[in-house]
Amino acid sequence: MNLQHRIDLMVRLGKYILADGEEWKAAKEKASYENGWFIPAFIDLSVQRIAESFLTAEILNNWTKNYGLPANNVSAKKIGIVMAGNIPLVGFHDFLCVFISGHSAIVKPSSKDQTLIKHLAQKIIEWQPEAAISIQFAETLKDCDAYIATGSNNSSRYFEYYFAKYPHIIRKNRTSVAILTSNESSIELEKLADDVHLYFGLGCRNVTKIYVPEGYDFIPLLEAFKKYSYLADHHKYKNNFDYNLAIHLLNKKYYMTNGSILLIEEPALFSPISQLNYEFFKDQSSLSASLKDLPELQAVVGEGNILFGDGQSPSISDYADGIDTLSFLSHL
Repeated sequence: MNLQHRIDLMVRLGKYILADGEEWKAAKEKASYENGWFIPAFIDLSVQRIAESFLTAEILNNWTKNYGLPANNVSAKKIGIVMAGNIPLVGFHDFLCVFISGHSAIVKPSSKDQTLIKHLAQKIIEWQPEAAISIQFAETLKDCDAYIATGSNNSSRYFEYYFAKYPHIIRKNRTSVAILTSNESSIELEKLADDVHLYFGLGCRNVTKIYVPEGYDFIPLLEAFKKYSYLADHHKYKNNFDYNLAIHLLNKKYYMTNGSILLIEEPALFSPISQLNYEFFKDQSSLSASLKDLPELQAVVGEGNILFGDGQSPSISDYADGIDTLSFLSHL
């Protein structure tokens, strides 16, 4: 398969996702059964954004032109991919990069998110049997030429140990924050609600902390967040909400809530499910400078940064951890 053939297959895959046929519906339903956090609405949103933001002919052609990829990769390598499972198809971009670059992908999917990626891979092989050489799945990754692994801070230590002598990209825990100025419109606050609540806040591009000016009025924010009040009916989310609320009550810690999310003044960037941390600031420029080089930070949402509501809408060239995956693969 040459580069254009691979692009054509990815475009066909995007159309397959958006057509939402019976086979694809069945795969999404199975994925939802296997992972209680993968509610149908969030699966649909994730796969739609992949199809529309990654898998169109224009996007793929413009993206690959920037790297001078050869029509045929005559020195194809075996690339081991360890995928995370925090949000639906979170590992797809790594798979796409490997496939488009002409290397062979040896994929270890997360046990929490294996149905969707396996189904899409099987469709590609159905359309182009030759692709079976380039797409394989394995429980243990051995004898690969390079590795891309995504996991927690804990698992990254194991990845660093096992993959140290090979070219690799290893990703750790990351999260995102938002900076508010008190001038946000109700529409912008509702879009911020998306950045906070989509996928139950489990993605590295989800906002888990907000910075607000001193004297900030939280009432409009809590009202806007009622857009996701239905999450309180989800048993796994509700269990987290009740647990965190109980902890704060026992510790006599000040909190605010609209019944579906807890707002806590807390310096930590990461917050547990159902909670959003906040911190006051005096000078926005000093704050922005202090956030610039934080290794745990994936994205910053707000004025002068990523637009409200776009936290979970990365483009094809928005690489995780700021590491250009396709450049890494093209220089092996």
